[in-house]
Amino acid sequence: MAIHLISDLHLHADAPWLGELFRRTLRQWAGHIDALYILGDLFEYWVGDDDDDAFARSMVAAMRDFSRHTPLYVMHGNRDFLLGAGFAAASGATLLPDPHPLQAYGHRYLLSHGDALCGDDTAYQQFRAMVRQPAWQQAFLLKPLAERHVIARHIREQSESRKQQDGPSEISDVSEDAVVALLAANPGRTLIHGHTHRPAVHCHTLADGEHTRWVIQDWHDGSAGYLRLDEGGVSAHPLP
Repeated sequence: MAIHLISDLHLHADAPWLGELFRRTLRQWAGHIDALYILGDLFEYWVGDDDDDAFARSMVAAMRDFSRHTPLYVMHGNRDFLLGAGFAAASGATLLPDPHPLQAYGHRYLLSHGDALCGDDTAYQQFRAMVRQPAWQQAFLLKPLAERHVIARHIREQSESRKQQDGPSEISDVSEDAVVALLAANPGRTLIHGHTHRPAVHCHTLADGEHTRWVIQDWHDGSAGYLRLDEGGVSAHPLP
């Protein structure tokens, strides 16, 4: 048995193949792993638990079927930070804080989405701080559903336009200072996160020695993968 971790699926109705891959993966894993952790950006965007979008509802229903057999945990990402109690109840998932410590099979881990570690991107960090405030979220959720969708699509378009203009940028990756500070505050743990869409294994040198950081493979650019935790530690795998 093992725990599987996935991140950055960016599910949305314009990419139905992603939804089908997610459903198929859940069916294959249900009852065959100890737990599934989704570390943020499960959805391309989420405008509130009251959204009646048919595609989103179908994904939540698939998660509900899965969670009847296997524990399911979900962390907020930068695109779906409005996942709330309604989503948790409908999907059967447990919402996790970021970061989240995990001890499994004799190993100690620290799970995060990863966006908070991109300290060099000051514009994004200011935006993140704003939209994570309860008052901002409450005001946004009071807007009509159609208006919320327009705002979310506009933010998504701005983000994609910025990526195309800047290309691969160091400020969109985690900063060494932020990673070292987080590891120092959580000694003895292996850090696992997504967000950057740059799957890799990194080593960081701290005063107490070397620490490992794993970045999970994203799904939405035509490939997909996951991390497996078992008695041997961490290993990366592509989806079949």
